[in-house]
Parts: sequence; structure tokens; C-alpha cells
Amino acid sequence: MNQPMVRDMSRQSPEPATMTGARLLVRCLRELGVDTVFGYPGGAIMPIYDALPGSGIRHILTRHEQGAALAADGYARVTRRAGVCMATSGPGATNLVTGLANSMLDSVPVVAITGQVATPMMGTDAFQEVDVFGITLPIVKHSYIIRETADIPEVLAEAFFLATDGRPGPVLIDVPKDVTVNEVDARVSMPQFRTTSQPVPPVVADAARAMAEAQQPLFYLGGGIEIAGAEDAVRTLVARTGFPAVSTLKGLGAIPTDDPLFMGMLGMHGSGAANLAVQAADLLIVVGARFDDRATGKLDKFAPNARVIHIDADAAEIGKLRHADVALPGDLVANLAALTQRIEADAGQRLAAWCEHCAALRRQHAWRYDAPGDLIYAPALLKAMSEHAGARATIACDVGQHQMWVAQHCRFNRPRSHLTSGGLGTMGYGLPAGIGAKLARPDDPVLVVSGDGSIMMNIQELATLKRYDIDVRIVLLDNSSLGMVRQWQELFFDGNYSEIDLSDNPDFAALARVFGLKSRCIETRDQVDDALTWLFDEPGPSLLHVRIDPRANVWPLVPPGKSNATMMEGEQR
Repeated sequence: MNQPMVRDMSRQSPEPATMTGARLLVRCLRELGVDTVFGYPGGAIMPIYDALPGSGIRHILTRHEQGAALAADGYARVTRRAGVCMATSGPGATNLVTGLANSMLDSVPVVAITGQVATPMMGTDAFQEVDVFGITLPIVKHSYIIRETADIPEVLAEAFFLATDGRPGPVLIDVPKDVTVNEVDARVSMPQFRTTSQPVPPVVADAARAMAEAQQPLFYLGGGIEIAGAEDAVRTLVARTGFPAVSTLKGLGAIPTDDPLFMGMLGMHGSGAANLAVQAADLLIVVGARFDDRATGKLDKFAPNARVIHIDADAAEIGKLRHADVALPGDLVANLAALTQRIEADAGQRLAAWCEHCAALRRQHAWRYDAPGDLIYAPALLKAMSEHAGARATIACDVGQHQMWVAQHCRFNRPRSHLTSGGLGTMGYGLPAGIGAKLARPDDPVLVVSGDGSIMMNIQELATLKRYDIDVRIVLLDNSSLGMVRQWQELFFDGNYSEIDLSDNPDFAALARVFGLKSRCIETRDQVDDALTWLFDEPGPSLLHVRIDPRANVWPLVPPGKSNATMMEGEQR
């Protein structure tokens, strides 16, 4: 009788003396802590895909390379680690470009790995050869072409360091095919890169003095706070001073949006309270913000009577658009902590008149949700959605009217729970970003709010939701038009509606079901409560199709080229 064969586990196979560049690259990714990669395979990058199975890295096959880049972006925003995407040469690499530009303008750490034709073929117009290194130079923080297999560990280590160090951003690594198939010494090691700590500038004392002397001070909070993980330091400083605060679109969540000191988002579609408070301030304490034109309106009319304390990780942003009376470049957490130590507790008590003025502005410009009619009022729906979702929810949204409504009417109690394309304004961002966020935060609710224009940009990623059963809930606001463009054409182009009609949209609820998702469609207010209960109680990925008034506009609106004090107000629908 044959005896069963027993493997002697004490005799392990020796480590190979050499390995391919592809296997070395994947090993380096694991050593760098990468657990998830978003991508799409192809010829030039195939050796790397051959090395992925069994590596311990989860690969998410998106249905378009742009989806991979934007999913990596969403994953990175939630984790504060570099998100990773991969694509093959030629069209695969060029399809990453929009995602990389999006990450660059919003300072998101992403590492993109692209396949390239073999080095002897580079420059010969070979099949699927594109100079992705040259194409992406303006939209990445740094880029590499690896020409020697032995350089893989150093390049990867440096790329991940650069992507996350200081002001984060995307880094591109272009890998020719022969570099991935050549053998290299398996004992090659990866170098370590560390941030050099910066001392707190001595002018922190000047900042504290300016805050003590101000009569109408205001915090101006930006996206750099969440990037630096400085939310606790900011909240401590704001609470200690008692000064009111406003935020940019990307700064939402730096302090809770229901905090009594929070005036709301400032800017083109900011709250009336926030915009008027900024215009009246005599001191702006700017933290992690860059005086973006959508926040400031006409720059030379912005906060005309205010001195500026500018605290930012990127010294290049300080003084770039607005003179800083006190500049505090460097580590946000350290600078904020040093400033807090120099501020008297409850400094706001001596500014009772200013604080009461700001509180009165909040009451006077509070959002209203009593719009007439039976049609669904988008702000009220989104407010209710946010309340249903709870404090731990993450909301990823697309670009357009719904993006501004989310910023105005949803609650954000922590940073990195509001994912939005701020600098580039990328339609099609929400769905892939939501996928990345859910894979990073599997235990927290993740919502995608999209519009009927934006959803069609990357609607193929519904297949990714279904394939991996990624529990993302989608709220699709459908006004049968490109709403934000239509609003501007109504207000600034004499109602000449050009190419904004989307009345031939597909049945989005039926389309979601074709992809294998659960779906419902609503169009009147009396359906909202039941639909939101369904959305949150129904397990698995789902889509709620919400028909809204095609004439609804986002208010208030600061006209282009005007001061933030010049806000247009329209009627609620």
C-alpha cells in the first residue's frame, strides 16, 4: 500500500539568487507597504502583471485607466499613503493623464507605474510607444524612466518618499519592458529616505502678537490641513482662541461643519456668512490654503482690511498671490502647536462684539430648506442623506452643481471624509474615488454623489463595483442637463443654452440593474424619506436615481471678476 507523501517543511527551498525586474518591482511595492493597486494590463506592462499573483498585493481591475488613477487618488486621500495605479504603454499611459493632473492640483500622493516599450525600441515610434515622461512633466511632482533593472529599488523608494513628503503629489515611473524581464541579483536592497525636520520659525511670536492685537480675526482653513494630518492641532488652536473660522472647498472637515465657530465655506458658492465675515476681518490666519481664485473672487478686493498670517507646508505658496505679513512655512502641526502655546486661552472673549457679529451672520444667512413645490429640492435631499449616513460616512462627489450642494449642505465632522476634485474640476471623479475610499475604509459608509453629466464620464466603473462587490451607495442627481454650464449660460450668456441638453439620458436605474446593482428612481419629495431608508438599509452597491428640477440653480453665486461681497441670490425651487 502506498504511503501518503508528506512534505518536509523543515527543508525550505533556498531563496533564488536572481529574479526578474518585474518580481523585484512587486517585492519592493510590498516592502513599501502597498496592499492595493488599481490598474489595467497590456503588452508592455505584462511582466509586472505576471509577477502580481501570489504577491499579497490586491489588484483592482478598473474598466478604464482613468478610473484606476482616480481610484488611487481616492484611496490616497483617505489613507494619507500613496495610492498606486498601473497602466501599459501608449494609450494606457495617456489615459492616466487626467487622473495625474487631478492629483497634482489637489496635492494627492499617487505613484503611477507605466509600462514602456523595450529600451532599444524607444524613440523609433514602436507600437504603443508614447513619451509619457515628457507628456506628464507639467502634471507630476517628479518622474522617472528606469533604464537599469538594478535601479528599481532605489527609484521606487525615492518615488514613494517624494509622493508623500512635504506637499504631496503624483510621481510617475516609466518602466521599459526589457527592464522588467531582465534578471538581477535578488539580494539588492531598498534605501531609506526620511524627512528632515524643520525648526519652528521664530516669527511665530509675531503671529501670536498679531492675533492678540486683532479686533476682527478669522481663521481661513484649507485642504493642506487634512494633507498634513493637522486637524487636531487646528481644532485645538481654534477652540483656544474662540475666533470664528471659514474654510475652502477642500478644507471642509478641518473643524466640524456644525461647530458654533464655523461660518461655512467661502468663495464663489460659499455661504453668505463666510464671505461677509472674510470681507470684514482685520486679520486672516490662513492655514493650509493658497488663495485660490474660486475662494477669493476678485483678489484685490478680497479681505481688503486684513493683515495675513500664512501657515503652509509649501513655502512657494506663501506670498504667491497675497502678501503675508507673517509667514510660517514648514510643518503645520509643529507651527500650530507652537502658536497655540503662545495664545492666551479664550482670547475670543475680549472680542465679544466681533464674535456676536459673526454669529448673527450665521443666523441671518442660514440655509433654508422650505422651497415650494412637489419636485425634489436637492439641498434638502443631500442634507437628509448626510444625516442618514452619520458622522463616519465618506462622501465622494463629482463636479458641477451637485458638488457645490454637497459642500454647502452635507455635514463633515472629520477631514478626508469629503472627496472632491477641487483644483482640476474633473467630471467622472466621484465613482472611482468612491471605489478607492471604500477599499481603504471598508467598515465605514461610502457615498458617491454624482450628476447625470458626470456619471457618464466613468460609468463603466459600475462594473468594477459589481465585480468586487464594493459596497458604495450612489446618489445620482439628474436634471437632464449640464447644470452648472446651463446656470452660467442663463446668468451670463443671455440664456443662450448651447450644448447642455441631456434630456436623452438613459434610464439610469435600469442601466444600474444591467450592471448588476440594485437601483431605484424617485422624482417627488414624498418619496425621499423612504428612498433614503432603502439606500442605507439595502446591502451591497446600489444607485438611487433622483430626478430634480432642470431649472434649479446653486445659490449664492459670486459673479466672475467680482468681490465676494457681491453675491447673487436666486429663488429656491
